Amino acid sequence: MTKDTQFTVGDYLAERLSQIGIINHFVVPGDYNLKLLDYLEYHPKLSEIGCCNELNCAFAAEGYARAHGIAAAVVTYSVGALTAFDGIGGAYAENLPVILISGAPNTNDLNSSHILHHTIGTHNFDYQMDIAKNLTVAAVALRRAAEAPRLIDHALRQAILQHKPVYIEVPTNMATQPCAKPGPISAVIEPETSDKPSLEQATDVAADLIAKSEKPIMLAGPKLRAAGAEKAFLKLAEALDAAVVVQPSAKGFISEEFKNYAGVYWGLASTRAADKIGDFADFFIGAGTVFNDYTSNGYKVGPSAEQFIDSDYMHVTLPGYEFTRVKMDEFLGRLADKVSKKNATMVEYARIKPALLNYAPANPKELLTREELMRQIQGVIDGNTTLYAETGDSWFNGMQMNLPEGAKFEIEMQWGHIGWSVPSALGYAVAAPNRRTVIMVGDGSFQLTGQELAQMVLHKLPVIIFLINNRGYTIEIQIHDGPYNRIKNWDYAAFMESFNAEDGKAKGLKANTGEELEQAIQIALANKEGPTLIECYNHTDDCTKELVEWGSTVGATNARAPAPDN
Repeated sequence: MTKDTQFTVGDYLAERLSQIGIINHFVVPGDYNLKLLDYLEYHPKLSEIGCCNELNCAFAAEGYARAHGIAAAVVTYSVGALTAFDGIGGAYAENLPVILISGAPNTNDLNSSHILHHTIGTHNFDYQMDIAKNLTVAAVALRRAAEAPRLIDHALRQAILQHKPVYIEVPTNMATQPCAKPGPISAVIEPETSDKPSLEQATDVAADLIAKSEKPIMLAGPKLRAAGAEKAFLKLAEALDAAVVVQPSAKGFISEEFKNYAGVYWGLASTRAADKIGDFADFFIGAGTVFNDYTSNGYKVGPSAEQFIDSDYMHVTLPGYEFTRVKMDEFLGRLADKVSKKNATMVEYARIKPALLNYAPANPKELLTREELMRQIQGVIDGNTTLYAETGDSWFNGMQMNLPEGAKFEIEMQWGHIGWSVPSALGYAVAAPNRRTVIMVGDGSFQLTGQELAQMVLHKLPVIIFLINNRGYTIEIQIHDGPYNRIKNWDYAAFMESFNAEDGKAKGLKANTGEELEQAIQIALANKEGPTLIECYNHTDDCTKELVEWGSTVGATNARAPAPDN
């Protein structure tokens, strides 16, 4: 490829992606984006990662954003972007700034009478943009080169400020068009700050409410990490000396070795007696919380509005008050300066705190059980591990894992897309190659996106995949059972090794007993040249009691009869 000497729209986009910190971008080529991909390739600080399909591409980008803070995916028009939108919906739900860049038809065709390939066969070429507007916080189409710098900067800034995905549409003839060079990157990345009078009044009101309470507790939610407010949250926890619990989507955001940590707050699925200390508390101080039907056990878990302070990215909600332009980390940090010690929940928690879950070793010759499988996976987790818990019983098994200092945890509870973990972990491992990335995924979920293991083989990423083969969609069985929840079995270990072809170093292993699993884990830990998949036997009925109870609650919530006015 030979690059033109003039500075173009493609150059501008590439430079801005690099300036906001992106190193790797994820792509599926198509004829509408090929010239743009050339310009991204020309940039010396950008490197592409190819993906098997556009759904996986979007999920790989959101995994990269989890580890790196921001990400980009590049796909072709319509047949590519419509598939990618599924993963972009997940990025929106999970508060991850992913930049979806789509090729588009030549500008000369957009207002013509032409019928184009990769379209629905009409003269309407706006349907993709219409969808994008509902799945992103900014959607722009670069129809004129002179407008491209402004539109690109606007989209990137919104992704950064709102911690959500954005969409940039680039016609196939636009990447080559000359445009202005970029100005200072501070115009894009400069953070918002609080309105000082609003910050002071919000923290005054909050401090007064906390002073009037007797048993406050702190609750971390899934938006805490996106807001970059973890340190401010801990500062407030230290000042109050109150118990700290986390929502399931926020597991790993607060060190589980923090002295005030009291577990995952999830009703019947809570860990470390977090539900009991939550019931004991008389006031909740939340940070970035989300109570949906899943995390609230069918709207049965959570504080009342009168007992609850919650801070979002740029606003704070208190009983009787709403303050806008108050940034979460600034609110929590300033509030820490205004409160006094209120440790009643910690005193009570010291009395009721259970021992950490610790499964006894099983007979190594017997068939593998869920408990033995989880006991051995726990042994793999160290301070340099990131554990992925796929949608399903892995959610509940993951909640029960004890994370040592430095360990991280990834979950997708708002979007809840089965199959998310494998491509997302690809993106994560690309962004954090020095961490040990471990996936717990069921066979049903794996069948949706398992081909992305090929990219782990190509890039020699030593991801460890525990494939829990229980012959079906176990989470769906517990919500509402039927024959549709049983699936065709695969030889997953052989599937893994099929990607090696002539040069790969992946390992595909099977474990039907505890002894076989122990041996397989040692092989996996020693394999630094590619991924290792361990296909683990697990009986369909051998699932957590928390999944059974939660599934029953969700099933009942789903089955509610229509209200009379519906």
